[in-house]
Amino acid sequence: MDRIGVVDTMFARVDMGSIAENRLAGMEGFGERFKAVRRTVPGIRDLAVACRQLIERENCEVVLACGMPGGDDLDRIRAHEASQGIMMAQVLAGKHVLEAFVHAQEEPDPVKFTELCRQRVGAHAVNAYWLLYAPEELRKRAGQGVRQGGPDAGPLPG
Repeated sequence: MDRIGVVDTMFARVDMGSIAENRLAGMEGFGERFKAVRRTVPGIRDLAVACRQLIERENCEVVLACGMPGGDDLDRIRAHEASQGIMMAQVLAGKHVLEAFVHAQEEPDPVKFTELCRQRVGAHAVNAYWLLYAPEELRKRAGQGVRQGGPDAGPLPG
């Protein structure tokens, strides 16, 4: 049985890991063809190691890294560092790690912010599934300006 990894953080103010797990549980083949394996770490800078461990120790085929950087300048720097670590982890492991970050300053309204988290993390969970089982779904959307958690930008004319 294949495994899709989900890593989230204690720092996040929304349970992003459960959003991903619930979305994956609704996908075709869940429990028969694949399962989700979840880990929770303290903060975003811990995500890369946990992602790599899920790939190497738990044999995950793809991992979704969920994080919620805070709104100050130091948090933005930490988010960049975390992204660099996630990129390194996926290159070294040779498997995809999809980053689903929702930055605190993206939406000031708590209800809309929570919905943004649901949309972005849910969409990235579907992307993880598509990477394994339906890559043609990704191909259909090539060049379409598709965004996770917000309105699509749309394709440019040409």
